[in-house]
Amino acid sequence: MIVDLLLREHRNIDLLLVVLQRELEIFEKGIRPDYEVIRAIISYFEVYPEVYHHPQEDLIFAKLKARDPEVATIVGDLALEHQEVVDRLHHFAQAIDAILADREVLREGVGNIVRDFIVRERHHIMWEERDFFPAALKALSAQDWTEIASALTGHGDPLFSKTAAETSDALRAHILQLAQEADAERRSVALSSA
Repeated sequence: MIVDLLLREHRNIDLLLVVLQRELEIFEKGIRPDYEVIRAIISYFEVYPEVYHHPQEDLIFAKLKARDPEVATIVGDLALEHQEVVDRLHHFAQAIDAILADREVLREGVGNIVRDFIVRERHHIMWEERDFFPAALKALSAQDWTEIASALTGHGDPLFSKTAAETSDALRAHILQLAQEADAERRSVALSSA
């Protein structure tokens, strides 16, 4: 079912947020995080959720709004939520790009931007899972779900889908390897400077 796929994608997104949280903790200790991993995560968020995941949710919300406008109003404004996700991601990407361009930025300010992105992304997911998905599951008919499924593209998640298994496994392994190498390098630097 479509909601099961979206929930699985939320778990995958959370895995990336865990990696990002770890890099933030390193950054806040004054150690250089792995910006290659951070940029890879930003790139993923710029493509998959925005181009594939959110449009699927938007289709479901449009059906919910048509089927039960009162419930849709109670659930909230999904389009606004998704625009806020895009805005936060853009702000986050700009902060990281400023660091990588050696522009002067306040470490605390960048940390706050990254933390805000993580916290609010998790809040957005929680809101969808707590309010939006249950409302859609309750209000939509089997025919609604069939129509939604027929309108969806067949694009799999480039990092986690089974359809892109070889590519996604390699990319996922690469991100995790980069994170592990960066952790080992930072530990080595921290030990030698202690």
